[in-house]
Amino acid sequence: MFSLISSSHSILQMFLVSLSFAYFAKALSGSYMKSTITQLERRFDIPSYLIGVIDGSFEIGNLLVIAFVSYFGAKFHRPKIISLGCLLMSFGTFIIALPHFIIGRYEFETSVRWVVNSTYNSSPCQGDALGDQPGFSPQVPSTGCEGESNLSMWIYVLLGNVLRGIGETPVQPLGISYIDDFATEENAALYVGCVQTISVVGPVFGYLLGSLCAKIYVDIGFVKMDSITITPADARWVGAWWLGYLIAGVITLLSAIPFWFLPRSLPTAGSRVRKMGTQEEASFIKDTPHPKYKYQAEEHSSFVEMAKDFIPTLRTLLGHPVYVIYLCVVVIQLNSLIGMVTYKPKYIEQHFRQSASKANFLMGVINIPAVALGMFSGGLLMKRLKLNIMGAAKFAFCTSLIGYVLSMLFFTMSCENAKVAGVTVSYNNISYDKNSLFMPCNSDCFCSSSEWDPVCGQNGITYVSPCLAGCTTSTGSGKNTVFSNCSCVGVTGNFTAGTGQCLNKEDCDRMFPYFLALSVITSFIISLGGTPGYMFLIRCIKPQLKSLALGFHALATRTLAGIPAPIYFGAIIDTTCLKWGQKRCGGIGACRIYNTSAYRISYLGLTLSLRTISFVICIPGFILLSRQLKEEEETKSVPHGAVTNGGTELEALRKEELVVLNSDRAMHMTDNSTDRHTQL
Repeated sequence: MFSLISSSHSILQMFLVSLSFAYFAKALSGSYMKSTITQLERRFDIPSYLIGVIDGSFEIGNLLVIAFVSYFGAKFHRPKIISLGCLLMSFGTFIIALPHFIIGRYEFETSVRWVVNSTYNSSPCQGDALGDQPGFSPQVPSTGCEGESNLSMWIYVLLGNVLRGIGETPVQPLGISYIDDFATEENAALYVGCVQTISVVGPVFGYLLGSLCAKIYVDIGFVKMDSITITPADARWVGAWWLGYLIAGVITLLSAIPFWFLPRSLPTAGSRVRKMGTQEEASFIKDTPHPKYKYQAEEHSSFVEMAKDFIPTLRTLLGHPVYVIYLCVVVIQLNSLIGMVTYKPKYIEQHFRQSASKANFLMGVINIPAVALGMFSGGLLMKRLKLNIMGAAKFAFCTSLIGYVLSMLFFTMSCENAKVAGVTVSYNNISYDKNSLFMPCNSDCFCSSSEWDPVCGQNGITYVSPCLAGCTTSTGSGKNTVFSNCSCVGVTGNFTAGTGQCLNKEDCDRMFPYFLALSVITSFIISLGGTPGYMFLIRCIKPQLKSLALGFHALATRTLAGIPAPIYFGAIIDTTCLKWGQKRCGGIGACRIYNTSAYRISYLGLTLSLRTISFVICIPGFILLSRQLKEEEETKSVPHGAVTNGGTELEALRKEELVVLNSDRAMHMTDNSTDRHTQL
């Protein structure tokens, strides 16, 4: 018996390790997707709302199969179903990286040429002659560019993300229900906390991988790096986004292997005794009720029978008022959380003028570990404080409310707009006029208003292009190009400008450390309630509905939060764009610069508004929960005597039966002994 217990415990630990690795793999690839948002926007020349559609396609994949996988999967071989899901996730991740190998080389708007050992001086202010000079990008759509359009390329990213979503479906509901079925009640919360913690550790490596790949140029190995005239801090820079997806795909593929060798189920306490006893003993133990919250899946249910039970079971689940209120609160909270997390790296880039690589690095090293620590601490506190359902609900509510109050301080951490002539400030640096790109100082130049090729003037103001800065000559090549005689930079026309935007961000650098510190504190406090909130979901419904409840919870959050949140957050962010890029074949591309004040108000305001609504809904939720617990207490107290008497009678009956069984064994052993003596 002890060997069976030890073996079962070892297998459960193996499953826990395997599930943690699968959580790590899916979290790594998911966070890497969010870290590449800026890179994908620039590479495929698409706005933020379309990136939101691509990001939400993962949830669409979940939506297609999650209800059926959660319901039917719990009745079949759960580890093998999880393994198949990991394989599909890996395949989808490889599909996302595919466009890089079939699309052309990345081309960006530039007036800077790269000529080795050349003394040729170009004049950006020569208008139409500009396009005939070597090293300059044409201002009009090139012939046959329709065949090279990037329009269809992002469809591969969308399709791959859908496959990732389908593959991820069985991991959470089947994995968590497997642990909760076969772990002891005391360890279940700790095990779930460990798995959830690992799932938060995954994004650490995902964002670090995103930081590393963002530093590497997208066409590394195919172009000479000396010829690249932009830096990672430039709004036109695109990192090696595809490389991280290949790495994430391999890791996800490895996570599928261990599940294939794990058993369908583990022996419970009752099943171990049945194996050791006789049929008569098993008949009593078989009728013994399972521990609270544990549900043993039916071993011999036909598919037709399970299908007939699906709709009534779902109706029963949705008729549970506490569960429905919980779903509403979680859906609204996740709308706020998903929208915030999806665009937080971009917020750091645009508002505090950090590179994509640095933004991803800070997300991975500072912010995500605080979330992981909070998730684990929440599970540990729940076990030590022995929180019941009401205690878990109050704990999760209080932590969320404290984080909400602290998040309001983000509004005070403002950063001024970058000074861009004709976009955020006028050419005389007095006020903003969006119609002031063309001024008398550049009227003699045939400039394009759609291009984005910023140069930094000697006066500390960024100009959209050297042509719009009125520069007539240039020296040097590549990143070392210097434009001279820029009439818009100085009154006398003798001022110069260098490539790239001006780095005037002293106010941002002072405020940025405070932003990071507050972000870590709020992330830790909010994540403290993550594990208690999740365990509340498991405990507030009947054990038979556990797998379906987890699956429908995932279905609702993905449908009503995971899919729409990135889209409408992205659409609102797009409204704050001040200067759009130009596609190679014409049309609006990715945004080059945002109004940081409007971005901050829209981004933070929407996040906190959604949280406010969720807190209002919590009020009737607590009232219904109190009534439910009161009714359960009354139900337990009324038949208490009958239950006690029934339990005493059952115990006496068991003892009597065991005496009879022992007598039969003794008689049987005596008969066997007599037979042996007779044979001798």
